Amino acid sequence: SGELVVRMLDPYLGGVFVPCCGSGGMFVQSEKFVQEHQGRVDDISIYGQESNQTTWRLAKMNLAIRGIDSSQVKWNTEGSFLNDAHKDLKADFIIANPPFNVSDWSGELLRTDARWQYGTPPTGNANFAWMQHFLYHLSPTGKAGVVLAKGALTSKTSGEGEIRKALIEQANVMDCIVNLPAKLFLNTQIPAALWFMNRARHTQHPRKGEILFIDARNMGHLINRRTRELSSEDIQKIATTYHNWRTGEGDYADEKGFCASVPISRVAELDYVLTPGRYVGLPEEEDDFDFVERFTALKAEFSAQLVEE
Repeated sequence: SGELVVRMLDPYLGGVFVPCCGSGGMFVQSEKFVQEHQGRVDDISIYGQESNQTTWRLAKMNLAIRGIDSSQVKWNTEGSFLNDAHKDLKADFIIANPPFNVSDWSGELLRTDARWQYGTPPTGNANFAWMQHFLYHLSPTGKAGVVLAKGALTSKTSGEGEIRKALIEQANVMDCIVNLPAKLFLNTQIPAALWFMNRARHTQHPRKGEILFIDARNMGHLINRRTRELSSEDIQKIATTYHNWRTGEGDYADEKGFCASVPISRVAELDYVLTPGRYVGLPEEEDDFDFVERFTALKAEFSAQLVEE
């Protein structure tokens, strides 16, 4: 998912902030991306924060061996909420894979924090605290790509629905949602989605009144029983769809079962639920669908699998 986020954001030039930076994988993806596009890695500045010291040391090492300046990759045990290491930073790009559904994020100590511009997040779940932390650190034209647990697309617990509504209506920063396939992450089996926020929607954006939904649940291939991987073609298709939609430079068209550009008024009708499946519909079945043939083939495949088991 790191590679997909980087390809969708295009972080060529400017400040790249990676909160919860882990061992630095997202930085390396950005660097790889810039090099592939003949950019100069010196054109991007890296900022990061990590609360686990061992992981932070790995990140520093990871960047050092690639000759990337890691002086702005900070560590403290309190973490981003209690001790924001880059208080004044307004980044051009934010790439984030925060821990999902954190319940002990010290929310009760931060009820009046300046970052909660769109509603106070519930103390029992940090998902919308993260989202507002990222938004707070975006420059006026900045973009963020965030991996969140799928539950955040629909949850209404303790005011989360109201915050989601405010991010869509009031802030108008919700650009694109990508529903990811299951088993994409080694460290969690919780299904996830990508959220893209874009502060430039108010100005240079051909579709500022719409949100792009992409349903990628059926994409990718299993590399073993527990892990799925998106191919470079999958990543290319998703990233190109978003790029064409966002810039208006390429051809964009809704594709049943895959993508839909939806007016915010329609999202409001569905009570600000952001599940792509609700908007993109089902793929068009081939007209020459033969039930008997399909059923026989599936039955044979199933019998073969039973024998294999």
